Amino acid sequence: MTTYFAAVVALTMVATSCTKDLDREPYYGLNAANVYETPANYYKVLAKCYAGFALTGNQGPAGSPDITGFDEGSSGFLRTMWNLQELTTDEAVCGWTDPGVPDLHNMSWSSENVWTKFMYYRMYYEIPLCNEFIRESSDSKLETKSFSAEEKKNIRLYREEARFLRALAYYYALDLFGNVPFVTEDDLTGATLPKRITRADLFNYVEKELLAIEATLSEPRTIAYGRADKSAARSLLARLYLNAEVYTGTKKYTETVNYCNKVINSGYQLDSVYRHLFQVENDKSPEMIFPIVFDGRYTQTYGGTTYLTHAAVGGLMNKKKFGINGGWAGLRTTSAFVNQFADTIDGRYLFFKDGQSLEINAIGTFTDGYAIAKWRNVTYDKDSTSGSDGTGNFVDIDWPMFRLADIYLMYAEATLRGGAGNAATALGYVNALRERAYGNSNNNLSNIDLNIILNERAKEMHWEGTRRSDLIRFGLFTTSTYLWPWKGGVKDGIAVGDFRNLFPIPASDLSANSNLIQNPGY
Repeated sequence: MTTYFAAVVALTMVATSCTKDLDREPYYGLNAANVYETPANYYKVLAKCYAGFALTGNQGPAGSPDITGFDEGSSGFLRTMWNLQELTTDEAVCGWTDPGVPDLHNMSWSSENVWTKFMYYRMYYEIPLCNEFIRESSDSKLETKSFSAEEKKNIRLYREEARFLRALAYYYALDLFGNVPFVTEDDLTGATLPKRITRADLFNYVEKELLAIEATLSEPRTIAYGRADKSAARSLLARLYLNAEVYTGTKKYTETVNYCNKVINSGYQLDSVYRHLFQVENDKSPEMIFPIVFDGRYTQTYGGTTYLTHAAVGGLMNKKKFGINGGWAGLRTTSAFVNQFADTIDGRYLFFKDGQSLEINAIGTFTDGYAIAKWRNVTYDKDSTSGSDGTGNFVDIDWPMFRLADIYLMYAEATLRGGAGNAATALGYVNALRERAYGNSNNNLSNIDLNIILNERAKEMHWEGTRRSDLIRFGLFTTSTYLWPWKGGVKDGIAVGDFRNLFPIPASDLSANSNLIQNPGY
């Protein structure tokens, strides 16, 4: 969080208290009628759109929530998305008995599950937020303003970034819920009940939006860190196309390859050290394509990477090695995930085993199951040098929404699935990741297949919020073909109904909107 833009994101959280002019009105929300009077305010409202993915409200870490009726610290995008994408899989369990958490392990969630509600309402907070900005920054609106040509040019760019953020929110609605309410800038909030859009039609909409803004977003790596550029849109397109067969029944693997190539050819490089990607200074990484930015002083939240760092520490783990003031003793992993690793010299083998058992006999016991020491609020050079928050409560680790290693693996998988990629290039990308992990080429592969890709994705991308989608794409999320401890609520694991590939629409929204239809099975 070292750039001016990151500081503006922080400003949106704490309203007036982050500026020297303490008498100034908040830029967004309390005086919305006046907010678009100056060009500078457009930038600040855009920052609020970005902040919707990082923060939970306007005060931080709690006290003025975006979404009411819930525990604010649990309602942030990253914490809820991560729980749905990871606690439902072999990669993570949580020992807490908080409402809804055991249902994720057990794959027994209902339309009343609090975590599915958090995610659903977070997306439908973010989407109207972006819609308003997109509407207010349209050409017809700007024609009524006495701004300079340069100021209008900048606002038009901000509009394209807001369209990306809206597409990102709709992507998660598409992936997690499928058939959902649909509103754009043409729909005034509260004027009518939102219409229902099918999963296939929403795929087409997200694709169309991303293709439209690809040409008008900034060139890669030419704007402030944390803002979306062409590579962010192309990365999301690659992920969208990789999962197209799941979402629509139509394969789009050549499109995946094409958009991976565009990102790869934009000058990104693998970070030389894997663990650096998940530490305080990861904003310096040449691998980072698009992050969600966090700062221990200015973007304080009990979600985000603060959650991932604190909740994974307990037992005999030394809190100082993680740059925090204490662990929350919740998150661990299963033996099925540990078994993805062939050896312990792989640099992605980040398990903490002292005092921990491999097998989980009781999910509520933190020492059952290996801990994962991936997220660490410390600098590269010294494990004892922690982040900027001197209290040790909040962390500085940015979330890598898209990074180059993921693009390499998407290229390789899409090529193996029939996309028009180069087999030797795909093999080279996988081996590049293995060379980083092992520190040499001694463990390079001579050939790859889809099983190897899934295994490499598990090792490279674990705890980065892709595992559920990966297992669904490989046909392993619900079936008996692949079982892990406590899948389906049984210690040895059982299959569950295929309807679990989608989460339910919250019952409260179904009651409020007669246009909606519940997903099958709920």
